[in-house]
Amino acid sequence: MARVYNFSAGPATLPEEVLQEAAAEMMDYQGCGMSVMEISHRTPIFDKIIGEAEQDLRDLMNIPDNYKVLFLQGGAYQQFAAVPMNLMKNGVGDYIVTGQWAKKAWKEAAKYGKANCIASSEDETFSYIPDCSDLPISPDADYVYICENNTIYGTKFKTLPNTKGKDLVADVSSCFLSEPVDVSKYAVIYGGVQKNIGPAGVVIVIIREDLIRDDVLPCTPTMLKYKTQADAGSLFNTPPVYGIYICGKVFKWLKKQGGLEGIQAHNEAKAKILYDFLDESKMFSGTVRKEDRSLMNVPFVTGDKELDALFVKEATAAGFMNLKGHRSVGGMRASIYNAMPKAGVEALVAFMKEFEAKYSK
Repeated sequence: MARVYNFSAGPATLPEEVLQEAAAEMMDYQGCGMSVMEISHRTPIFDKIIGEAEQDLRDLMNIPDNYKVLFLQGGAYQQFAAVPMNLMKNGVGDYIVTGQWAKKAWKEAAKYGKANCIASSEDETFSYIPDCSDLPISPDADYVYICENNTIYGTKFKTLPNTKGKDLVADVSSCFLSEPVDVSKYAVIYGGVQKNIGPAGVVIVIIREDLIRDDVLPCTPTMLKYKTQADAGSLFNTPPVYGIYICGKVFKWLKKQGGLEGIQAHNEAKAKILYDFLDESKMFSGTVRKEDRSLMNVPFVTGDKELDALFVKEATAAGFMNLKGHRSVGGMRASIYNAMPKAGVEALVAFMKEFEAKYSK
């Protein structure tokens, strides 16, 4: 069967070049006689894999020397607890709630301290990013938290919030490595890799070293202490070896694309094709305020639930997979992460035009 165009929000499409390399090395990784899935994480072979992966990520993001890179497990969801457990020195976190995942993080943090919702876009179904230029930041807040790109609703912070000197924590799961970023503006950047970087099972945490400490909340499990993981170089226990290996290959692939500047240009060109069509279509329309649109996740609707369902059915039959919107919002969503080729978006738009011509009243 031919490869389909996979528009899933995650686990998502990976670069074909990476998949082919991994397939070629599946039975015997670089002459060791074993698959990467079979090698011990305590061997020089894996030391090199994780070491190169970290260095390539540092190169791509220009990560300052005073930040640690951790390759962890538990997904972004586990970080909803790890962040307050490790950072709530005063017992206070301020949250900007722009979607389901930020809301879940806020609710989770409330179990460990005082979690304040200081801004929200829930009043309009999370279809915009609120003005964050002058927020009611709590004087004793340990950090301000955002989900930078909202996978379900298709919004993106184009300007980081004014935290008034407080540390910024960002869940970047669905925009990780999609464009250049100034790491020094953040205290913690974290994200699950299964959308833009690799297979499910790895979460990457980039954290400023002064925040890695022993005096965390007493309830913090050993495994969730950033210091535990940092001191062990992400090898406190058996890490997701194969997942890290694939992430490392994707980092090298990104370097070949011109780094984050190159992939940003690629992503902007893809998104423009789809958004331009949505803006001119008489059947389909986007659901997000234009200035807050994500380059990664593009939700759209016809305005008729039965027509939406028909579109998803016919698109799937035509090889455009996983276009059904999240169950909480319905409609459709095209996730066009780094590895989605421009040809995939062009083919989707051509199909949408045919569908519109066929079913327009």
